[in-house]
Amino acid sequence: MSDPMTPGQWRAALKAEGVHFTEYDGWTTRGRDAATGKPFGEVHGSLNHHTAGSNSLKAIATGGRPDLPPPLAHGYLPKTGVLVMVSCHRANHAGLAARNAYDAIVAEKPIPKPSRASGTVDGNDCLYGIEVENLGDGHDIYTREQYDAWVRYNTAICRHHGWGAGSVAGHLETSVEGKVDPRGPVEGYGARGRFTFSMDQLRADVAERLRHPANWSPPAKSTPAPKPPAPKPPTVEERLTSLEKRVTALEKKEA
Repeated sequence: MSDPMTPGQWRAALKAEGVHFTEYDGWTTRGRDAATGKPFGEVHGSLNHHTAGSNSLKAIATGGRPDLPPPLAHGYLPKTGVLVMVSCHRANHAGLAARNAYDAIVAEKPIPKPSRASGTVDGNDCLYGIEVENLGDGHDIYTREQYDAWVRYNTAICRHHGWGAGSVAGHLETSVEGKVDPRGPVEGYGARGRFTFSMDQLRADVAERLRHPANWSPPAKSTPAPKPPAPKPPTVEERLTSLEKRVTALEKKEA
């Protein structure tokens, strides 16, 4: 059984994992539990999204969308890499998850293509959700700081619950509505340069963190040592002095 994290547990897990975060006013009580009559939990995984927009904090925390009341996630991760906690209760982020995908997340097995025919589960009941700032157009870049915090956030959840990286999923892996998020290029991570985001890579990076203590950081990109400056050519005076020494040495040898 995995009860949702309390505010204190969130703070402790994020701090231990090295996630820089702030708290949106009211996040400890904000949620859809009372409005829906459906309490949040048990929880079985962490679902990842991109915002498909910019400066989306207010919409995710308190504004919502015309067709969807807030909160729209538990956390919002802007390009600065400073996570904002917006809710610790039931949030409207996952929608209907395919049963075959959900079962794979619970079992921490490879996630199959989501199939509506397998049945559906209300993912809002049982999955944490994070919205990561990105246009989702395949060109907008996730910053290095943003991706590092993204890995740490998912790892913090997994470490707290004793889960493996198989409990981390993307909306595109669970949605029966054809969602495509998250996607886009990443500026870099650790010693890695630019790469294309994928859930397999995110899970691999979470798995790598879980193999280390929570305070671990990936090796940074090494900077080549600067080349030593080229030696200065000798001055005329230095050349004459050297020549005089050679002449003197020859004279002594002949004597």
